[in-house]
Amino acid sequence: MSSLLARYIPESIVQFIRLNYLLILGFSILCIPTIADLSQDLWQTPEQGHGPFILAIILWLFYKTNTEGRPAEARSNNISGAIIFSVGALSYILGRSQEIWLFEVGAFIPMLSGLILLIAGSAALKKYFFAISFIVFLIPLPGVVVDALTSGLKSQVSHWAEVLLYAANYPVARSGVMLVVGQYQLLVADACSGMNSLFSLFALGLLYIHIGGYGFSWRGIFLFLCVVPIAFIANVIRVMILILVTYHFGDAAGQGFIHGFAGMVVFAVALIAFFITDFLLGLIFVKKAAK
Repeated sequence: MSSLLARYIPESIVQFIRLNYLLILGFSILCIPTIADLSQDLWQTPEQGHGPFILAIILWLFYKTNTEGRPAEARSNNISGAIIFSVGALSYILGRSQEIWLFEVGAFIPMLSGLILLIAGSAALKKYFFAISFIVFLIPLPGVVVDALTSGLKSQVSHWAEVLLYAANYPVARSGVMLVVGQYQLLVADACSGMNSLFSLFALGLLYIHIGGYGFSWRGIFLFLCVVPIAFIANVIRVMILILVTYHFGDAAGQGFIHGFAGMVVFAVALIAFFITDFLLGLIFVKKAAK
């Protein structure tokens, strides 16, 4: 069996499975049912469509961290590991039985941390800290929190879309999050508020900062803070595009393929803007270092 694995799977992955098979087996037994339910439920919605993307990043982070070598200390911490894992297990049982995603998905952070402490000790937990903390982006926020966040975002996005298009002499008016352009009415929904792209950009921003080795430097902090305005501006542009398409080509065009396509294009633009921001910051910090 091992020779078959070595023949068709890269040696680094085979080594990872050999060293961590207990962790992989135990975590998979708990994780697979949750992921299956998420893929059939929340990940089908526009608000949580970034879930599979985040999961892929988490898996890659664990693989990448493992290839960097094992920590010098490999002493297990049974007491701390058992306590942390037990807290996570109780949260998982509560969330799974009561269908509370916050507890069920959030439980994987303490459970995984506890397992690593039990198997490899605190040095290994420190090594995998970033990969484990990335699970935060996989946790669905409670509806109350989402409503509180999106209500303000929707209002501001619709406000600036109206201001900019009105300045361009388009017949646009607004009442709350309802935009009226010509004979058409458009409601700025939760998906248009920017929460999707905000979470995805936050995740990508942290990943980019981590891979770039910026850490808690001024460049890394400033780059991370730029995620919010970039995501906000991108979603204002998205709403403006939908308004213009609806005004010029009708409601069917605005709510059809263009609606989803505009979201993908705007996310790509936001990502490019993030990279450009990093490039400009690089020039600034290089000049300061030269002085």
